[in-house]
Amino acid sequence: MESPRPTTALPGPAHPHAATPTTVAAGLLVPVLAVLGVLSSYYVQVIHGDWIDRQQAACRHLPFPKAEHVAGWAGLALGLSALIVCVLLARRLRRHHSARLGDTWPGLLALVGVWVDVPAILLELFMVWAMHTPDGSGPVLGDCG
Repeated sequence: MESPRPTTALPGPAHPHAATPTTVAAGLLVPVLAVLGVLSSYYVQVIHGDWIDRQQAACRHLPFPKAEHVAGWAGLALGLSALIVCVLLARRLRRHHSARLGDTWPGLLALVGVWVDVPAILLELFMVWAMHTPDGSGPVLGDCG
């Protein structure tokens, strides 16, 4: 009786069919959402600075800009969305391709994007918190005499 010959793995990707258009789109979406979340949170500071400058120029207190709330909450929503997309991508790769997240290039890209996104979510949470806490000193209106 002849023993079967050992099979050798062919060079190439471990899961060649795992890079479907859906997984590629999800893998690219994670870092894009993470970056947009950080930019939106940064924009909160820009809006706040402009609001203080307008108050000083007008020599009176102006209403709080609603755009600051929208940008702050949008940044947090985008950061959390990146995390959710990465989890859904990991589940899809595991279920449909029996692959781990780091076994495919879209999954690896999403994984790196989430590692960068987790500290960004903390920043976005801080921006929402700072937006809702009153300024202790209040805006200085300058010399309005």
